[in-house]
Amino acid sequence: MKLAIGCDDTGFDLKQAVQSYLAETRDDVDLIDIGMTDAETVLDYHVIAADAARRLQRGEVDRALLFCGTGMGVAIVANKFKGVYASVVETEFTAKFSRLINASNVLAIGGWVITPYRAQRIAADWLDTAFAAGDAEVEEYADFLKDALKDIRELEDENFAEPIAPIKIAS
Repeated sequence: MKLAIGCDDTGFDLKQAVQSYLAETRDDVDLIDIGMTDAETVLDYHVIAADAARRLQRGEVDRALLFCGTGMGVAIVANKFKGVYASVVETEFTAKFSRLINASNVLAIGGWVITPYRAQRIAADWLDTAFAAGDAEVEEYADFLKDALKDIRELEDENFAEPIAPIKIAS
C-alpha cells in the first residue's frame, strides 16, 4: 500500500515517530514523505493537506496520514477534495471505525493531542482495517454501508460542482 505522510510544524515530531514506527514494523507500506522532512523547512497545514489530497485523487497513493496541531486543520483541507475522506482520530477505536464504517482514506492526528505511542497504535489499527468487512458488529450492515458510500459519492457529484458563498470573517 502506498501511503503519503505529511505534516506542518506542529505535527512534525509526531509524524517522525509514526513514520519511524511504520518503516520499522510494516513491510506492506510504502511511505511517501511529502513533508516536512526536517524541522527547519516549515510547511503550512493547508499546503501539505492539499498535496496529499491531490495525490489521492490522482491515484498516486492509496491513503494518507497527516499531522498538524489538532488534526482538524489538515482534515478540513483534505475534505475539500472530491473522493477524499479525512478523519480526525484520537483513539484506536475511532481509527478502526473510521475505516470500517466511513471508508476513511486520510488519517488526521494532532501533535498537540496524541502521544507518539498512541499515534503509532492508531496508525496501525487504521492501516489494518478494511471498509465494511471483518468485524462481527458491522458485518450485518456491510451492504447498508456500501450503499451509503455510493450515496455520499452522489452527494459529492452534486455539491462539488456547485459554487459556494464566500466565508464571512468577523473583524
